[in-house]
Amino acid sequence: MINLGFEVRDLTDFHRTAPRNGFDLITTFDAIHDQAKPMNVLKGIRRAIKPDGVYLAQDIKGSCHQHLNIDHPIGTLLYTVSCMHCMTVSLAQGGDGLGAMWGRETALRFFDQAGFSSVEVHELSHDIQNNYYVCRP
Repeated sequence: MINLGFEVRDLTDFHRTAPRNGFDLITTFDAIHDQAKPMNVLKGIRRAIKPDGVYLAQDIKGSCHQHLNIDHPIGTLLYTVSCMHCMTVSLAQGGDGLGAMWGRETALRFFDQAGFSSVEVHELSHDIQNNYYVCRP
């Protein structure tokens, strides 16, 4: 039996339409910063996670403070991609326009405001580009 499905939908109202406590695990990969309404998506994910579930968010490793990204090995590339793609995708939908370099500080604040009580940040030695956030209800 396969317990997996893919669905294409608009998530700007996910904070209201997400199924309650329906999933053990939800993942996003370089996705939250692109959303028109990232807080709505995160609140929907929080709503959809079972009480003992886990949300794994892989997102760009950086700071929301530009001066802390000066030594980032691919910071210039990430800012360029952020301006040319990530922010414009969101802004074109009337969104917040966070962009890829929204930073760890903003991500942690958003996870907290979305209702996650525990967030661990992991960095993998072979991955210079991403943080891995393990969020629990």
